[in-house]
Amino acid sequence: MSTKQPLTVRGRKFTGIVVSDRMSKTVTVSWERKKYIPKYERYEKRRSKAKAHNPESINAETGDLVEIEETRPISKTKHFIITKIVKKKS
Repeated sequence: MSTKQPLTVRGRKFTGIVVSDRMSKTVTVSWERKKYIPKYERYEKRRSKAKAHNPESINAETGDLVEIEETRPISKTKHFIITKIVKKKS
């Protein structure tokens, strides 16, 4: 008698681009961040990637700009869920 409860979101929130949707119900999201380099007193661009759950109600595809939020661990590498699609791929 297992009742499915919706995933609660908490913690970090990011906006990024879906770079891969080849897994079932999972996408890889990438976003850019800036890291300060003290020696040169400048910033450099770096990329972060995370796997996120892709619910059937949202169904994001490669190239979409999405918003992801942290949730409880869904699998070994999946700790985020897509909350909304900000912009569809044109």
